[in-house]
Amino acid sequence: MKHTVSIVQRRLPHYRLPLFERMRSTLQAQGVRLRLLHGVPTPRERSKNDSGHLPWAEPLDTRYWLDDRVCWQPFTQLTAGSDLVIVSQENKLVNNLLALAQPWRSGQMAFLGHGRNMQSDRPDGALERFKRWTSTRVDWWFAYTELSAGYVRDDGFAASRITVLNNSIDTADLRAAVARGRQSPRQLLRAALGLPLDGPLGVFVGSLYADKRIAWLLRAADAIQLRLPGFQLAIAGEGPDKALVDAAAASRPHVHAMGGVRGERKAQLLAAADLMLNPGLVGLGILDAFVAGLPMLTTDCGLHSPEIAYLQSGDNGLMTTDDLAGFVDAVVNLLQDPARAQRLQAGALRAGELYSIEHMSDRFCAGIQDCLQQARLP
Repeated sequence: MKHTVSIVQRRLPHYRLPLFERMRSTLQAQGVRLRLLHGVPTPRERSKNDSGHLPWAEPLDTRYWLDDRVCWQPFTQLTAGSDLVIVSQENKLVNNLLALAQPWRSGQMAFLGHGRNMQSDRPDGALERFKRWTSTRVDWWFAYTELSAGYVRDDGFAASRITVLNNSIDTADLRAAVARGRQSPRQLLRAALGLPLDGPLGVFVGSLYADKRIAWLLRAADAIQLRLPGFQLAIAGEGPDKALVDAAAASRPHVHAMGGVRGERKAQLLAAADLMLNPGLVGLGILDAFVAGLPMLTTDCGLHSPEIAYLQSGDNGLMTTDDLAGFVDAVVNLLQDPARAQRLQAGALRAGELYSIEHMSDRFCAGIQDCLQQARLP
């Protein structure tokens, strides 16, 4: 192999496995050895039950301090012979910052990430200013989306050294499974899922934690149901706020706790639904909506991850003001306007074709090759 590239991840979620497998195969054919080093999730993150495993990946000793605000994950000796080391840009990752401060390293370093902490409640605070300063201390940037790339360019980093990945997950299996699900009448799907057979169905699929605003979603569901008595909300996922969902499902006949869903069951739920609802943080889950042709409805809550760049309000979904009444109005109006709903569904399907693990892998590998052909920045 001509080159060795090491990617360091704080943890390895299951949805990243297809990306790294595909990248390893592609880069190997191009004469590049890919190493993947990863740690373990925080105790709080373990409740998401979303960790993955690759037999060729290398475990890292991982320790969390100060209520998980600091992560110690030593990797510099393990990656000393790498031509390129790619790390996530997070202030909590102490070892990444220490590696940036080593002028004697022989290989290049690159950041992978958002370009900002988009959930920060102090976007102009000291931590975010420090993060912006570190943005220009690497040799290359792998930006999640064009939104992320814009942040990095604004920090003064050269556009010619930025690769936009269009962050994605493996959508091929889900797309095929949704298509299989839709071969059955919707009432049969809902019966199999234990859901009421009739009425508009909104779904939430994702991890259940504070930034997703589950309590806000439940209040919205109550208000929607008052105006559309047949409305149902199915919430699928695991996480710290699961108790909120379980309690709501026990007391409200229009709320349904689905637990964690994957594979065929997840596809059946999406195939049975009319729209995706998430008034809080929108991230990669938007691709679930697109693959299934479901409009994503969210709010301008200021919590979104870079994948919010994929939402084109009025074309493949809707973004309302961060206001309960406005969100409820948008949901009710869309459900009462079948022609508009069909236009948004078609837009969601078009968007689903643009973002895939194959495209992301190809962009990632091309960016790695571009970086390896460049000299280190002074």
